[in-house]
Amino acid sequence: YFELLNIPYSTCNVLVSALTFNKFTCNQYLKGFGIRVAESVLLRKASSISDEEVIEKIGLPCFIKPNVGGSSFGVTKVKEKTDIQPAIEKAFSEGEEVLIEQFVSGNEFTCGMYKTKTKTVVFPVTEIVTKNEFFDYGAKYNHESEEITPARISAALTERIQTLTNAIYEILGCKGIIRVDYIITAKEEINLLEVNTTPGMTTTSFIPQQVSASGMDIKEVMTDIIEN
Repeated sequence: YFELLNIPYSTCNVLVSALTFNKFTCNQYLKGFGIRVAESVLLRKASSISDEEVIEKIGLPCFIKPNVGGSSFGVTKVKEKTDIQPAIEKAFSEGEEVLIEQFVSGNEFTCGMYKTKTKTVVFPVTEIVTKNEFFDYGAKYNHESEEITPARISAALTERIQTLTNAIYEILGCKGIIRVDYIITAKEEINLLEVNTTPGMTTTSFIPQQVSASGMDIKEVMTDIIEN
């Protein structure tokens, strides 16, 4: 719409935004570039899957969630066979497609970045320590998690996360600020969770925390992006 009206904007274009908002499609696309993602199955309204198929293809525990959406609405961590179908119904109440995703044991991290015509800025990594089963709505918005920036990890692992974030930015052809979420296993295997091309920008959101930890000012970052 902005392009039709010749109005400049500072975020990703329609194609990239739509692709990254669709978790399954985006992750499968990036998987083709050698990026590690959890095994997953996509369900649409007209389709169904048996409990046995879920266990065979994905295993338990697993995550069942809307394929499109945010803030962890409709997300369930399923541990028992009897909870599979109720979790699918819950996810369908939030959207037209449901993603059934393999559980990857590890810790959650997130890394933001942006580019201008003259420079690349990759922010410090944030470590997410939640009191809940996973980083759900309560953990995100009810202070039920601890967010540590910079993350308590080695310089080498930090560099790997930042390098991968930059690579994803380039592969997708992003513009403006993005944030990429990961699960990292005990063996330091980096698994992509999702790419967020419209990350939260409140004072308590990850990006402002990372900007502050980098020694920059949010006004400086916004000026960079707008003037670019």
